[in-house]
Amino acid sequence: MLLLCTDSLQGYGLNRIFELTKKAGYDGIDLSVNYGLYDTFNADYVKRLTEEYDLPVKAVSAPKQIATKRVEELVELTKKVGAKVLILQPPKITNFKLTNWYKKEIPKLREKEFLSIALENAPAGTFLGFIPEHSMGSTTEMKSFKHISLDTARIGEQRKDLIRAYTAFKKCLVHIHLSNFYKGKKYAPPQEGILPLESFLTKLKQDKYPGAVSLKVLPKYLHAGEDDKVIEELERAKKYFDKYYTNVQAEKEEEPEEK
Repeated sequence: MLLLCTDSLQGYGLNRIFELTKKAGYDGIDLSVNYGLYDTFNADYVKRLTEEYDLPVKAVSAPKQIATKRVEELVELTKKVGAKVLILQPPKITNFKLTNWYKKEIPKLREKEFLSIALENAPAGTFLGFIPEHSMGSTTEMKSFKHISLDTARIGEQRKDLIRAYTAFKKCLVHIHLSNFYKGKKYAPPQEGILPLESFLTKLKQDKYPGAVSLKVLPKYLHAGEDDKVIEELERAKKYFDKYYTNVQAEKEEEPEEK
């Protein structure tokens, strides 16, 4: 299932984003909440758009560095729009309160609300030149969080091995933000850049990855503002996804030998 993250068309109204996504043949929406854009957290409006365009919201992506109260509000938003996954960003290394709250309260929220609440891998960046800027960024800490969203562009930014990262996280993966790393820049189209996304997508399909993949690229790469070009670029990315994921046969489980 291929979604479009609404950040990819930031600058358009949410209604136009739904319209362009539908025309490009995508399966659904990854709603990126922006508290400066009121439509993105108006549950009734979002539900009306899903019905009008017959395009479901499958995931909600939280903004960076939010308070615990906002997380609880986003849980309600996610439920109201019918999504099954809420994606959180890792706290700053200095925000001990939020880090501890994530570790203690998120498992309770998951169980109470029957909702997948995932932590995304941290972007590059250091504090005081050598300390990671974000907490909960190590492989061990992320796996202990149980539910993971993998941002492929951030793997490229950190010059890490994508397949190795996937192998480490795959048992916990519930969502993927798909884009490439091109000429030192994050969030390029998947077909342009240094990451081995062909192998990555094929392995996802062969491993029967159960979650959604969401295209998350910078609006400039989609020629935002020129609707015909936007649809053309979205379709190009979808053809790439279909070639290396949709049309790939999942590996069959080995049948037990007869005694």
